[in-house]
Amino acid sequence: MSCLTPIRTHRSFLVLTSSLLAILLMSSTVFAVPMIDDPNGFEGIPWGTTLSESDRFKKVEDTGRAKTYEPRTSPPTLGTIQVESIKFTAFGDKFARVTVRYKGKDTHDKILTFLQSRYGPLDRIPGQFSVGPVKFFAWQGFETEVTLRYEIPTDRGIIFIESQTMRLSNTEGNSGTVF
Repeated sequence: MSCLTPIRTHRSFLVLTSSLLAILLMSSTVFAVPMIDDPNGFEGIPWGTTLSESDRFKKVEDTGRAKTYEPRTSPPTLGTIQVESIKFTAFGDKFARVTVRYKGKDTHDKILTFLQSRYGPLDRIPGQFSVGPVKFFAWQGFETEVTLRYEIPTDRGIIFIESQTMRLSNTEGNSGTVF
């Protein structure tokens, strides 16, 4: 029986460590840098605004509850930085999220500088600047959250800029198993 005690202790330690790591990875907002100036929207469009096809946007997807739009201007830019795509998503016709996709290390560096100038400097706390093939950065405002994920092996990045309130209201009623 005494021979099994170290194995049980080791197994318990692994389970505890794995559980803590999973919790930390799932909760990006825990490690988010406080936003200096929350824009309560994106590029002058407040969260909750009704989006529709217009001179500025074309609808690219409609799933009923969610509608996705792209700017009619081309090529898409974040500030002055050219990116692969920018998509504006409305849930229940209310503007809730912007998704930006880009590629290239040079573009990533420019975007990181741009986001820090707009939302505040990163303080490189754990969770912000990760070691390994995938980097995560996040800024947390009262109304807005910005999350950037950059994959070094594929040299690709994605940014989610979203309304805190709209995100919470869109997940209400979902079961705990929805991922």
